[in-house]
Amino acid sequence: MKRDILTFLLFLLLAAMLWYGHAMQSVRNTVVPVLIQYTGKPGTIGLGGAGLPDTVMIEVRDAGYRLNTYHSDPLHLSIDLRQYIHGEKGTIRVPSDALRRSISDILQGTSHLIDTKPEELVCSYYTEREKTVNIVFAGSLETADEYQLIDKPQLSPSKTKIYGSEKALNAIDTLYTQPTELSGLSDTASYRIALAIPAGMRAETDSIDLRVLTERFTEKKFTIPLRAINAPEGYILRLFPEEVEVSIRVGINHFAKVKPQDIQASCVYSPNRTDKLDVELHYTNPHITAAWAYPGVVEFLLIEK
Repeated sequence: MKRDILTFLLFLLLAAMLWYGHAMQSVRNTVVPVLIQYTGKPGTIGLGGAGLPDTVMIEVRDAGYRLNTYHSDPLHLSIDLRQYIHGEKGTIRVPSDALRRSISDILQGTSHLIDTKPEELVCSYYTEREKTVNIVFAGSLETADEYQLIDKPQLSPSKTKIYGSEKALNAIDTLYTQPTELSGLSDTASYRIALAIPAGMRAETDSIDLRVLTERFTEKKFTIPLRAINAPEGYILRLFPEEVEVSIRVGINHFAKVKPQDIQASCVYSPNRTDKLDVELHYTNPHITAAWAYPGVVEFLLIEK
């Protein structure tokens, strides 16, 4: 019984192989897509309705094994629209004979084009105004624990051309990205972010690259003197204590580049304060991203000279 089953399966496999080989050699028809790329259209030209199709379905006749290549490796056709655009508005029409000829040129020599759908490419066009605007990231960036942003997010491109009516363009100076929230950032990375293009307008690009620079940070501590500022004429402003401990946040790669002299701690006298003054910190070193003083409030005494 087992032997009979194995024999049956063997013959079934041989039959399938013979059928497949015959199918690959036999001539038949099949429908395959042609992907279309349009070139030569000025940026100021807008297309009416649904625009021009990016895919044309064609019926082709050839041997089966050749037809299979059209399914595994789709055909690509480039159409230059410059010859179909005349004046500020009108109709783009790629006639059936021109379309069939262009498609036939990219088929294998033994393939015969039977039909195309649609038979011709037709679309109205019109001229729009253009304007160059800045692109702004609209969203939030949140780093992982112990990480910080090194700089502002970098956008590429940072500007783009937009197209629309003169009235619409006069009302816009900035193009924003789609609202985007990125969290847990711990490595420098790039993201593709879509643009929020207002209805009725077009843009030269519909998305931009957002590059976020991060680094791991640590804390560094110094003890620095306090400066008394704005003492009344004829008086000396004495602070208690005269020194404060300062903690600063700095990227690990720049730890050694921050010195005590990069930070100034001061208290500004105010007649409205009776016994205590706030400690103010000032720093110019770009590697310092945050700083805290302890204590943050100190006592003072006015001593007549």
